[in-house]
Formats: sequence, structure tokens, C-alpha cells
Amino acid sequence: MGRIGKVHLKSISNRIENAEVVAVMNPSERGQSFAKNYHVSAVSDDPDIVFKNDEVDAVLICSPSDTHAEYIHRAAQAGKAIFCEKPLDLSLPKIEEIISVTSRHQVPLFVAFNQRFDPDFAKIKSIVTDGGIGDLRMIKITSRDPAPPPIDYIKSSGGMFLDMTIHDFDMARYLANSEVNEVYAVGKNLVDPAIGEAGDIDSAVVILKFDNAVTAVIENSRQAAYGYDQRLEVFGSKGMAMADHTKKDNHVLLNESGIHKARPMDFFMDRYVDSYLNELKAFIQAIVSGEPQPVTGEDGLKATKIALAANQSMKENRPVKLEP
Repeated sequence: MGRIGKVHLKSISNRIENAEVVAVMNPSERGQSFAKNYHVSAVSDDPDIVFKNDEVDAVLICSPSDTHAEYIHRAAQAGKAIFCEKPLDLSLPKIEEIISVTSRHQVPLFVAFNQRFDPDFAKIKSIVTDGGIGDLRMIKITSRDPAPPPIDYIKSSGGMFLDMTIHDFDMARYLANSEVNEVYAVGKNLVDPAIGEAGDIDSAVVILKFDNAVTAVIENSRQAAYGYDQRLEVFGSKGMAMADHTKKDNHVLLNESGIHKARPMDFFMDRYVDSYLNELKAFIQAIVSGEPQPVTGEDGLKATKIALAANQSMKENRPVKLEP
């Protein structure tokens, strides 16, 4: 029952009709108390309360990243459908093993790339798919956080490309409907020297080349003084479509000093509140209907490959080819 686990528990308890939380595992009493406040009867610090519970059809893995692989293995062996926050793991061999074990046990695996389910970004995807801008040529993604995460998180996250830009890598693949064949990345420390001392960067630009000749440009920063800046633009042979950053409200004030609007959202939990609900609905609906999950372990694997290639490109100051 960490930060994102609480969001999902609230959604299932209050806003999703065809699912019920029957068991929660959390090592701290604080997290357990939160679950009990939502009338979850089976609460423990032992994962067996989930994996060995016959009432459980599906498991949401919202634990620290270094536990994901173990919990996916246990859930697959127990025959439970799996919803897992990114990343599946920081190691490609482990991710490949995860995909293999879920396939072997024939359990669905959904990777929580929630931005696919944001209403604004989903609208851009539908415009591209329906030919609204003609032949897609270029994608531009801007993703800037209002402030860096804690240094302790940065030390264990795998780096900015794996903990932040990975969402943008997945979104670019999703929009392009093609695979990346080359990555070129530039990264620097411009925000906080402590981030560099922890072995990470806080500012980056990444160029992705796709098999279908689409090019994507992704720009990231760990800090934006004006708020949480998330923008998406697609350009094609017949036009352009874009989703601007979401503001706190939609008022506009015009006076002698200029035109004034509200700031963007301050936090990703506010900006993507609808996407978190929508991804859960999609996961549950796929289980109920027996349809394939809309985001799979393969999607998680491919986004991780791009992230690792970006790290290599940045360190070696050269484009890096991805194997087919």
C-alpha cells in the first residue's frame, strides 16, 4: 500500500463495479491500516495472503521494483492474472524470464504504462490511427517533472531513462505502431549535482528512429519551475495534432498586463488520475472478457531495451542500433 497502491485500491473500491479487493499485503502497519479503512478483511505482511488465496483472481504488484520479478513468478505459479507497475525488472534476461513464466502458466500480464490510457493522449492515438494527420512523420514528446524525486529513489531506480523516460519510449512506440531501430541520447546534470553524484542525469534529449521511417524526439527534465509539463505532438502528411499540458483550471484572465492562465498540475498523481482508473478498467475488462491484455510483457521488454540503449548512447556519445 505505497503511493500508487493506494490510488488503485481507492479506484477499485469506489469506481470499478466488477472487481473487489479481497486481500492486501504490506510490510508496514500504516499500509495495512489504510487497507482496513477500505474494508479489506484479509490484510497481512505475508505475501501468501494474496498468492495462496483462492478468492484472488488477479494480483496488482505495486511494490518496490526489485521485488517485481519474484512476485510475478509467485502470481504466475498460483494462476493469477498479473497487473505490474513498471519496470518489470532492470535486467533484460529477467524480463525475458518473466515473459516466459507467465506464458508457460498461461496467465495474463499487464504492464502499467498508464499514459496510454490518458484521455488526451488516447485521443491523439485515435487521430493517428484514423488517418487524421495523414502519414505519420514525426513525434515530439515533452516530459518535465516539477521537482526531482528523492536521492534515495534515484540511487535504486536504474536511472532517468528507466524510471521516467521509459513512459515516453512506450508512448512513442504506441503512436508510431512500429519498432525502434536506432537510439541517440544526450544527457546532463543541470538541476542538482547530488543527482550526478548518485550516478544519474536530470536533463536529456533522445531521438528514436523507427522501422517505418517515423522519427521521435523526447525531451525530459527532472525540474520545471512552472509545474508538471506533459505535452505530445504528432506531425503527418496532412496535418498536426497535439495535447498540451493539463492546467489546474481552465480560466483565462485578460488585463492591461497581459493574458494570464493557470499553472500546469503540480504532481503526476493529479495529472494522470484518469489514466490510472482507465488502465485498471482495461486490465479487468480483458480478464472478464477473455481478450488479450492491451499492454503486455513484450511492451515492457521493448521499452526497457530502448532505455538501456539510450543509456549506452549517452555514455558512448553515439547512435546505438537495436537488434530486430
